[in-house]
Parts: sequence; structure tokens; C-alpha cells
Amino acid sequence: MIYDIAIIGAGMAGASLAAELAPHASVLLLEAEDAPGYHATGRSAAFWEECYGGPGVVPLTLASGTYLGEHGFLASRGALYVGRGEDRAKMDDHVATFAGTGVTIERLSPTELADKVPHIRPDWTEALHQPACADIDVAGLHQHYLGACRRLGVEIACRAQVGGLVREGGAWTITSERGETWRAATIVNAAGAWADGIARLAGVRPIGIAPFRRTVAVLRVAPQAPADLPLVLDINGGFYFKPDAGRLWLSPHDEIPSEPCDAAPEELDVAIAIDRFQQVTDWRIEAVERRWAGLRSFAPDRLPVYGFDANAEGFFWFAGQGGFGIQTAPAAARLGAQLLLGHGADAMTAAIDPAMYAPARLPAQAEALTV
Repeated sequence: MIYDIAIIGAGMAGASLAAELAPHASVLLLEAEDAPGYHATGRSAAFWEECYGGPGVVPLTLASGTYLGEHGFLASRGALYVGRGEDRAKMDDHVATFAGTGVTIERLSPTELADKVPHIRPDWTEALHQPACADIDVAGLHQHYLGACRRLGVEIACRAQVGGLVREGGAWTITSERGETWRAATIVNAAGAWADGIARLAGVRPIGIAPFRRTVAVLRVAPQAPADLPLVLDINGGFYFKPDAGRLWLSPHDEIPSEPCDAAPEELDVAIAIDRFQQVTDWRIEAVERRWAGLRSFAPDRLPVYGFDANAEGFFWFAGQGGFGIQTAPAAARLGAQLLLGHGADAMTAAIDPAMYAPARLPAQAEALTV
């Protein structure tokens, strides 16, 4: 059998795209691990935040928000960007950066900030409020898409790490490390941190998808974190934290270059996160109960890459989705399916310019890379 489309990677990106394609094409979904979602999808900090990823990502975020809300995957949270007095200019720049994008941002007084974030230290006086920010049920969303895949006849193969890709006779032959083979007219590279490696296997020039490690620790604090605490982010990018069942999820907002791997947290990064947290609040930390790390992958310009490779027949990029791949999944998958199938935009994607995310925008970066 020759599938119409084979998608490499069954995390949120691959699963959502497969579900969108399945009513129109025969789809094979390949996953290297024992189960889908082991890497970035399963380690997400799980929030929908309008500014995350910058202005270029806002159209995908806003277009996805309605779908996520209507299907019950969002729970209201709110977000605060916080800073000290010397950060006022950065706050102004942040507001200006997102002016006209459709993002809702409100300036708060020091008193309003203290009311929303108990235990914040008095020198933290600057705050921007994003009332639309929400928690995402990441596991529920991923299973929603995987369930649709199964209902619509997508073949899902796990423990199927790709070891070879050869284009011949108008189709790709895909060979796993275990010696299994499949054929497909088109392959989709949704391999996250491994995206450039998949390109190399196919003889396609990589476009510079680079993975970076991010760390999260779960703190038991006294008193417990209130359930209505907003997501709190440093305007300088030094930390973020949010509540979960009385605990706090804390990240140093790190971006440590990494090889594609099963990422693990470093003690130094956890220590840095705690030090930064103690500079902003006087909460007492009783224990670090859990810690983990995941990889976030970016193209050189920090925008996602969706589209056919201009120099490789039947090779489609669906990668570089950084840490915003969960919150943009519905619109990204819809757009990706439209590009793959040659369909026009619909109500969800009408305000999205696909040229912003096309692989062809990256020739200068690609030329500088070693293949």
C-alpha cells in the first residue's frame, strides 16, 4: 500500500495534523517512542497565552483559542507580566509590540498587582495583565486528536523510529530502525527536535531547527498557592510560575542549546529557578517535589515552519513550533492540512498568512548550514 501522507512524529503537531487530514487522505502516523506524546507534548507547561511566541505567532494563537474553548480544553487563568520600577520602559515596549494584534493587555497598579499575587516583594511594582490567558488540558487535547485519528482510519505505528527515507517512483520508502517499511506519496516532517535529522535522512537540506532545553520544578510552598493565582511571568524572561493543586510550577525560563534527546533537568537550572523565585516572592519553599525538562525547537527566525520544501518533491515541513505548539495546534493543523491538500482557507485560517511560515522564507539561513 502507498499512503497518501506519512507523518513522522505523533506528538501534538503530528496527531493534530493527521486528524485534520484523515477525512481527505490515507494517513500513516509514525512515532519513535512506545507511545505518542513522550517528549515535548507530555512535558508542556500547559497554558494558552496570547503573547507567547511574539506577534508573528499571535494569528495562530488567536485562531486556535475559539476551538480550544469550544471543545472544553481551556480553563480561565489570567497572566501577569511583572517587573520592578526600572522595567517600566520594557513594559511600554511590550504593550507597543502587541498593539493592533488583537491581544488584550491591561496595565495594573502596584496595589492591584499585590492583590493578585500574594507574597510578591514590594519592589515588584510593574504589571501587565492578560485576562484571556488560560490553562490547557494538554493530555485531553492530544487524546482528542489521537481519538479522531483512530476513528477516521489513520494507521498509528509506535516504536517506529525512522532509519531511512528514499524517494523513488513518485513515492517515499520509509524504513524503520527495526527494518519495517512503508510507502507514501508525501512525508510530513513533524519530528520536533529531530526535524533537521529527518531532513538529512531524506537528503533534504536542513533549515536550522534547533532544540533548547527548558526546566520545570514543582514546589510545595507554605502557605499553599491559591487556585486563582495567575500565571506570573518576568518581563525580562527570567522566570514564570503558576499554581497547580496548591503547589507551584516554576521555570527559570531557560533556553539551553541541546542535542535532540530525552531531556533531563539539571540541578543548576532548578537552583537558578528557585533563586529567581525567592527574589520576587517571600513564599516559603518546603520542598521541590518534582522536576523535569523538555525540548523546545525553533527555526532561526523563531517562527514555525509549515509547507512543502521547494527543492524536495513530496517533503512537507511541520516543525519549529517552540513552546507555543500546544496553544496553536488547532489552527496550525488546519493550515497544514489546507496546504498539503491544496484547499483554501476557512473561517479558522482566514486571518493567517501562510507565507509567514513557509520554508522558502529561510534560504539565507539554510545556505549557511552544513548538510
